[in-house]
Amino acid sequence: MTDKTYRSEHDSMGELQVPADALYGAQTQRAVDNFPISGQPMPAAFIRALGQVKYACAIANEKLGLLEADKAEAIKKAALQISDGRYADQFPIDIFQTGSGTSTNMNANEVIARLAGNDSGLSIHPNDHVNMSQSSNDVIPTTIHVSACLEINRKLRPALQHLANTIEIRAEELKNVIKTGRTHLMDAMPVSLGQELSAWKDQIELALERIDASMPRLYALAQGGTAVGTGINAHPQFGAQVARELAAETKLPFTSMRNYFTGLASQDSAVEMSGQLKALAVSLMKIANDLRWMNSGPLAGLSEIALPALQPGSSIMPGKINPVIPEATAMVCAQVIGNDTTITLAGQSGNFQLNVMLPLIAHNLLQNIELLSNAARLLADKAIDGFSVNRDNINQALSRNPILVTALNRVIGYEKGAAIAKKAYAENRPVMDVALEMTELDEAELRRLLDPAKLAQGGID
Repeated sequence: MTDKTYRSEHDSMGELQVPADALYGAQTQRAVDNFPISGQPMPAAFIRALGQVKYACAIANEKLGLLEADKAEAIKKAALQISDGRYADQFPIDIFQTGSGTSTNMNANEVIARLAGNDSGLSIHPNDHVNMSQSSNDVIPTTIHVSACLEINRKLRPALQHLANTIEIRAEELKNVIKTGRTHLMDAMPVSLGQELSAWKDQIELALERIDASMPRLYALAQGGTAVGTGINAHPQFGAQVARELAAETKLPFTSMRNYFTGLASQDSAVEMSGQLKALAVSLMKIANDLRWMNSGPLAGLSEIALPALQPGSSIMPGKINPVIPEATAMVCAQVIGNDTTITLAGQSGNFQLNVMLPLIAHNLLQNIELLSNAARLLADKAIDGFSVNRDNINQALSRNPILVTALNRVIGYEKGAAIAKKAYAENRPVMDVALEMTELDEAELRRLLDPAKLAQGGID
């Protein structure tokens, strides 16, 4: 080490060397040294939200008469720079750190204190001023909620609405395309492509409803509980004031938790939202796999649709095109489902008055929101919006589908219908031809009874 490269900093444990150009101090450096585990810092969305929390805390402390106006102004200005995404390289601490996230909280305190002090010329202390009325034990749970709410509203909800709208447009376009339905991957009664897509749209809209239903618990913030939930060293109105300031700044309905002990000791609301995101991932996986099956072929598969050709599909087989967007979406869904398991396990780690896997919950929850937001838009724009329909293949399969005989059950009975279906399968003949031979119904009546378009609407008169 040389004096030109490093500077000496100290904390309550003593002195150590910190990079000379670093805005952070000793406690951040100790965490950097202690946790060389994944090389992944806390999510950018989390750090930006942490800046907003520190900004709101400074305003609350000033309004409650606890922090001098000039110091509050300097802290607010620095905190807003963090919330704007500046100085992201000054937050190097690994996700896998102390379970309370204390290291990341102190990282923010140190960076904000230095920025505020440099800009104002005042003496700003990371603990006494930036962290006034706070503990890592309420700041980090609060920031988990704030960051998740911001990302859901800014990214996920618009992406899902876009996906639902895209599906709705295609469903309307394809409402008169009748195809063979499938259950157990086997031929079943006919449906329209519009009906098939309407189920996808409904899945996405229900996912949005579930997410919205869980948001009130996520809007409730733990700030004000400080160390163990009692609010020690904080003004009784501090938590409520911080929630009001965050609501004003973000235009989201943040509130103060009714029980701070819950907010520190548990992460039930994050676990709940993770479950809703898992349900969304399951829906997207179903849609992605439907697209893959419908696109399969083009000669030896179903080949009902052709997805947009986006890139060569093989390094050895010329001309091969693969369903890359549905595949990428399916991998996203697998990751989200795995992350939900991690969040579930982490949520169980509320020992007495504090959950001790907070950084892990933050990382996985925000990653799920990010992945699902991006995958939903890609699925809409690069798969569903642009697929074409192979009507000849659809019509050929439909015309030879023996399961259409189900429509004759009320006229000829189940057993007679089964015999017709078996013969049609065995002889690879249209069910119409076989039914003409095996029943006393004339062709006009059979055509009326076996009309796929009418059957897709639930039957005939």
